[in-house]
Amino acid sequence: MTTVEGDGIGTFSVISGAQVSAVLTGREQEVVDLIGDTYRAHGEGATVNPPSYFLRFPDRPRSRIIALPASIVGGRRRVDGIKWISSFPDNVAAGIPRASAVLILNDVETGYPFACLESSIISATRTAASAALAADVLTRGRVQRPNRIGFVGTGLIARYIHRFLAATGWDFDSVGLYDVAPEGAAAFHGYLDGAGETGTVTEHTSARDLIAASDIVVFATIAAAPHVHDPAWFGHNPLVLHVSLRDLSPEIVLASTNVVDDVDHCLKADTSPHLAEQMVGHRDFVHATLPDVLSGSVSVPVGRPIVFSPFGLGVLDLAVGAFVHDALARTGDLNVVEDFFHERRRFG
Repeated sequence: MTTVEGDGIGTFSVISGAQVSAVLTGREQEVVDLIGDTYRAHGEGATVNPPSYFLRFPDRPRSRIIALPASIVGGRRRVDGIKWISSFPDNVAAGIPRASAVLILNDVETGYPFACLESSIISATRTAASAALAADVLTRGRVQRPNRIGFVGTGLIARYIHRFLAATGWDFDSVGLYDVAPEGAAAFHGYLDGAGETGTVTEHTSARDLIAASDIVVFATIAAAPHVHDPAWFGHNPLVLHVSLRDLSPEIVLASTNVVDDVDHCLKADTSPHLAEQMVGHRDFVHATLPDVLSGSVSVPVGRPIVFSPFGLGVLDLAVGAFVHDALARTGDLNVVEDFFHERRRFG
């Protein structure tokens, strides 16, 4: 839905975080369905999703900026583009979010960019929608739907995951919280109270206690290396939404049924599955990708912990970003930057 002018070059719009939030709020199930469709397109080869590119800083080793180029060539909406997302963990101590991002959308016919969107909300949304989708798909074979959830890490991503689960039909008897910064767990507790969470909320003093009390465990931390090491903690076979990717020891990964979003993307950059691959020298411990499960080509066995490790595919950001852009285009609310492209004729 790119607006094309007479010379064939489209307009360029800047979409604020407030607009992104307004479009996406209340459409959680619609977004989860969109993410499912995009995963299916990815599984069918109807996307281009190159490796992410990491910009690192010798003087700031904890920080990085990541470029995620991608293209959706099939599915609901053809679009090319790139997400540029920074992760500066020291921001948290200053009381501002760790991550910030923009998303550029490009026209598939001309290559001209047609929109720049604030993308931290898009990134959190697609992460949460992916987690909600996985929670539904990966627990369908259970006699009883899980009703106890625990969050290890209680920042923005945890909040979005809870919101998407609540908005897509999940009810929990209990919600456990654990954060290395107790004030973070307390703040998340306040959010849950304000969001109308009806389950009993408990702020745990250890990850071990939280895991033992949970049927679904969400890891949404900024951990750079494994900090949970004992497979016995998962002996009750929970579903683990391993969103932050580096929390679990290789031993836990190897003792679990592992589902990833994309094998090549997930097994790199010293993620927990990548560390497991380095330990054993193969990838046989990866049972399936989420697109495999969605297509029905692979079933997920019960009787072991299930660990879902999503690296986060750029095509998901593109799908959500195009969804937001097109919704605003339909209502006439795009903020078009007039004359953004100044040289509009090849020969002047």
